[in-house]
Amino acid sequence: MQPMTGDSADIVDEQQKKLRELFPEVFTEGKIDWNKLRATLGEQNIDLGERYGLSWKGKSSAFAKIQEKTTATLHPQPEESVDWDTTQNMFIEGDNLEALKVLHKAYYGKIKMIYIDPPYNTGNDFVYNDDFKQTRASYNEEAGITDEEGNVTRDDGLRVNTGGHKHSNWLDMMHPRLFLARNLLRQDGVIFISIDDNEVHNLRLIMNEIFGEENFIAQIIWQKVFSPKNSAKYFSEDHEYILVYARNAENWAPNLIVRSEDATARYTNPDDDPRGPWTSSDLTARNYYSRGQYEVTGPTGKKFNSGTGRYWRQSYEKFLELNQDGRIWWGQDGNNMPRFKRFLSEVKQGVVPQTLWTFKDVGHTQDAKRTLLSNVTFENNENMFNTVKPVSLIQRMIQISSKAHDNDIILDFFAGSGTTAQAVLQQNIEDSGNRRYITVQLPEILPQPETRLKTVADITKERVRNFAIKLATTNNYSSQQATPLDIGFRTYKIGETNFKQWNQTVTDSDSLRQQSLEHLNPIKSNTRDKDLLTEILIKLGISPLITIETHQGYYFIPSNELVISLRTEIDEQFFEQMVSVQPVRIIILDRAFQNNSNLKTNLILKAEKGGISVDVI
Repeated sequence: MQPMTGDSADIVDEQQKKLRELFPEVFTEGKIDWNKLRATLGEQNIDLGERYGLSWKGKSSAFAKIQEKTTATLHPQPEESVDWDTTQNMFIEGDNLEALKVLHKAYYGKIKMIYIDPPYNTGNDFVYNDDFKQTRASYNEEAGITDEEGNVTRDDGLRVNTGGHKHSNWLDMMHPRLFLARNLLRQDGVIFISIDDNEVHNLRLIMNEIFGEENFIAQIIWQKVFSPKNSAKYFSEDHEYILVYARNAENWAPNLIVRSEDATARYTNPDDDPRGPWTSSDLTARNYYSRGQYEVTGPTGKKFNSGTGRYWRQSYEKFLELNQDGRIWWGQDGNNMPRFKRFLSEVKQGVVPQTLWTFKDVGHTQDAKRTLLSNVTFENNENMFNTVKPVSLIQRMIQISSKAHDNDIILDFFAGSGTTAQAVLQQNIEDSGNRRYITVQLPEILPQPETRLKTVADITKERVRNFAIKLATTNNYSSQQATPLDIGFRTYKIGETNFKQWNQTVTDSDSLRQQSLEHLNPIKSNTRDKDLLTEILIKLGISPLITIETHQGYYFIPSNELVISLRTEIDEQFFEQMVSVQPVRIIILDRAFQNNSNLKTNLILKAEKGGISVDVI
């Protein structure tokens, strides 16, 4: 179990353990770029040189953002959740860079698939302001970027991405997020990223740096519309791209796509062959290296040859063998050119994924808009979501990259309207799966006021909540489920730590003395137990979704053999109760000993004699 600290994961320390595994971006054409490594490890103002690779103004600051620790944590919001006590799905409201850092310890190497639909940098969208040197609250207050309730406003909280550094701003935003996201992927994990022509070239280069060019899998073309736009100035833009990179290409392989009904319908059995449905293919080819030209005789005595300029695919001996086995089709009356019978039972039970995804296969933007409006009612802002992605598009990615019954986790840290969450649920319905999702969305203020919905994050929750209600009231959605379908989600909000932070600017003796007294109890006043418990778990590297047994006065996490007590007063009898569940570790609040140092010492020594470690916070 990882030690508990007050900060997020120490990325630098982890980087130094496995250089190539963690830092493929510091290898250029097979050699280590030492300056880039120094920049990655936190050194400032490094000249990254003029060799092949992606460079932009401010690149060194992007590396610095990765190194900046955050003391932020997740604050549980049961009242904004569905099935809080049982669900394994999570929605996080807040800045996704901080969210990735907060999740780092608990989810390092555990995510099976990531899908993101980031800003495309069209000039009208935005990039995130990433300044964590100040606390988020003080930064927001000084910059005036939040409303009275702390929601981020579009005009100030998000930079409109225009001007001379348009591409640099976008790369500054994307680089640290992609870097941290890679660390969360399993060794057999994969990431899908939607993008258009504005940044696809830069995204390819930045992904090659972070993931390694050898882990590039595909650049998919998605046909997003079903008819051309005659209003286009030059060309009607009918497609977007989806970049696919594996964490480790040697460990990843795509699942076959289930055959469509149309594809399966091509297999028939007109001759009642006991081997089942089949389809036929040409036995000849134009290739000179095929098996030659010869004459064959059909069942009615009719003669056939391969034809001018064509050759039989099989040798004459092989042809006779296939015919004897009933694998040659001569037509219903026996007078047709022979064809090879390919049985459905003998081919791959699915289709290899292709790089062209048509709207007929995975949906288009109008499908996506209709699905959104069927789950969220807008008064004024529905046109804000004209570029939302279809559920079936993300389902295709889930089908390719995850298993139905392995509890695979799907992450989307640009959640938008919540399409990914709905896609996970929909796919679980269709194949009785138990996949889980984590989605993250910034509480960006909506352009026009709504009665109930104020932010994009509100829309995300509303959509998934309403879809869950529909499922719960539908009798047949779980008819094929071996276990109940998880349609719930836990909502957490990114916020400040529950622990008091030492003010480094205080220097005079009176203020230092006062601050020392205040830190005798390191926990902020009015901290809720559920907030403190969540933060302790996260900073121990344990998911807040872990199974927790609530006992009288303490919590027990069986999978980690961990006891956490948040009581403000304990005695020897209560301590014995915690020991009785046979943990390997106990965490207690220091204030629980009520300044009784003898009790504290005796209980800790007693636990250690029994092989139990005790942490006092």
